[in-house]
Amino acid sequence: MAVTNRLTCYSDPADHYSHRVRIVLAEKGVSAEITDVLPGKYPSALLEVNPYASLPTLVDRDLALYESTVVMEYLDERYPHPPLLPVYPVARANSRLLIHRIQRDWCAQVDLILDPRSKEPARALARKELRESLTGVSPLFADKPYFLSEELSLVDCCLLPILWRLPVLGIELPRQAKPLLDYMDRQFAREAFRASLSAVERDMR
Repeated sequence: MAVTNRLTCYSDPADHYSHRVRIVLAEKGVSAEITDVLPGKYPSALLEVNPYASLPTLVDRDLALYESTVVMEYLDERYPHPPLLPVYPVARANSRLLIHRIQRDWCAQVDLILDPRSKEPARALARKELRESLTGVSPLFADKPYFLSEELSLVDCCLLPILWRLPVLGIELPRQAKPLLDYMDRQFAREAFRASLSAVERDMR
């Protein structure tokens, strides 16, 4: 049963950072008003609560948050079931470090590939590096159902939007990445993940 509240989520329907937050909302069963915002077409209500007009932006009554990792952690604390970060400090710190590494190593490549201002040689190199990096970590997905975890976590919520976009990024993983491909098949079939998809994202695959 969905949790009733007054949440509004301003979201770019094509953006992987916005997708992160929508996955968390879906996993938590939290009902929020998703307001699709296209780049450069910012509603006045968004500009009033976020001076940067960045997406995603979450509004919870008088509180406005506008950094995807901040929003995700707030939602995990505000709606603690199911928990998406470990309870113990060391494990929690390791999860945050994994999120940082995803941001630094993979999101940076995704953003470069998708940036229309990027030159094609730079995009081609980013595609190559992202494909090789994902293939290289694929064995880590062999032993546990989630990314280095027995339970879905915020780490998965950051990774899955990237993996869903691989066709749009022009990346096809090789057969030796089977553990990662199997992980993708399992996660993409989850009811909550399907519920998180915007109409734009559904058309990506």
